[in-house]
Amino acid sequence: MLQNRSSTRQFVSAPPSASSYVAAFLEPAISIACFVVIALQHQAEIDRPATVLCLLVVALTYPGTNRFRDRPLYAAVDVCVAWATLLTILGLCAFATDSVALFNPRVLIMWALATPVVHWGVAFTGRAYLRWKATQPGSRRTAVVIGGGPLGTRLGKVLTGQGERGCHFLGYFDDRSGDRLDPAAAASPRLGALADMGGYLAQHQVNEVYISLPLSSQPRIVQLLASLQNSTASVYLAPDVFGISIIQGRLQDLGGVPVVGMLETPFTGANELVKRLSDITLASLILVLVSPLMLLVAAGVKLSSPGPVIFRQRRNGLDGEEITVYKFRSMTATDNGAVVPQAQRDDPRITPFGAFLRRNSLDELPQFINVLQGSMSIVGPRPHAVAHNEQYRSLIQAYMVRHKVRPGITGWAQVNGLRGETETVDKMQARVEYDLEYLRNWSLVFDLRIIARTLKLVLFDRGAY
Repeated sequence: MLQNRSSTRQFVSAPPSASSYVAAFLEPAISIACFVVIALQHQAEIDRPATVLCLLVVALTYPGTNRFRDRPLYAAVDVCVAWATLLTILGLCAFATDSVALFNPRVLIMWALATPVVHWGVAFTGRAYLRWKATQPGSRRTAVVIGGGPLGTRLGKVLTGQGERGCHFLGYFDDRSGDRLDPAAAASPRLGALADMGGYLAQHQVNEVYISLPLSSQPRIVQLLASLQNSTASVYLAPDVFGISIIQGRLQDLGGVPVVGMLETPFTGANELVKRLSDITLASLILVLVSPLMLLVAAGVKLSSPGPVIFRQRRNGLDGEEITVYKFRSMTATDNGAVVPQAQRDDPRITPFGAFLRRNSLDELPQFINVLQGSMSIVGPRPHAVAHNEQYRSLIQAYMVRHKVRPGITGWAQVNGLRGETETVDKMQARVEYDLEYLRNWSLVFDLRIIARTLKLVLFDRGAY
């Protein structure tokens, strides 16, 4: 299940490394530095349009992606996709504002070609440096896990997979015999009982100790923590949170009190600003480009069947608050009450012109107005009718967690084939799991990839109805 994999990633992976923080600022910095250097080489002035371009690059690329751990080929593909997407957005902005003539064409061409090469070179160099550093004796760290249950097994697998990063997993400590341990833990080295731990840590100079005992063993955990204070090892407590849908799990300091975040929105601080700026920029640009098409669609709706041009439906938005979502009317009925039947294939309520709109996703165009209003985002979990939310919130665990962000015109679930009717609870469950996966792994590049895949679906997929 997506939920289980993500929970592991949230709480048993290492905390953000120094390379992650460097990458967050390095990607926009490299893009801007390349532009400035190339412009100066061509004796181009860094004027107001150039400054605006640099600010747009920062808004669209911060925080940067950490590619220092990626294989060179994967990093190259990721760099090319991200850079091509960014250039597409900048190109559309330039076309909409008629500002291409303000720049030296040779500067733009050289910048477009050179920057991804520099990005890949920096990623490759950083990867080589980290791999070299991990082989140095001073960088090697040894780790043990206390507890051979399912949680300890997951920790062991993660630590074993970090060998090239300088981590050497030694084994488990547990009072139980091998036949009572998790099978994966039983197959790994059992270093002894908990009473043997102190001598082992001192003898082998263990650097890291991970406690994976269940929360019901709190008295024993307290005793362990007290005894481990006599060693020089770093001690980590891995909370047993599997089975819980963790969203942006992180440790925070609340007035000196450590608080573990379990269900949190990814859009806080700088992320919120980046998300909103990208929404406003893209929605404004798209509305300018498609406004003639929207006028034609509005006329077609009005002339093809009686009723309003715009269909307004009550849906739940950010934090579950009720919002009004706009769509071009594609049906003869405008259900918006306590019971709202989902659209089905060959649904008799769909007008012939409405079928054309739905097949090409043109009925969703007015939702870009919702984006500018701030009630929706371009990418996010699709909003369901209020009646559907009331139906599914009691049937699907963590269903309402998807409302911790603004709903989107398109989403991770939709580009993975979960469009249209969800006639079974299993289909809705799958859609919700993809939505939660999006919340856990959000980045601006992730949003741009979803937008690119959405364009591909709109152009080539005729499965919508």
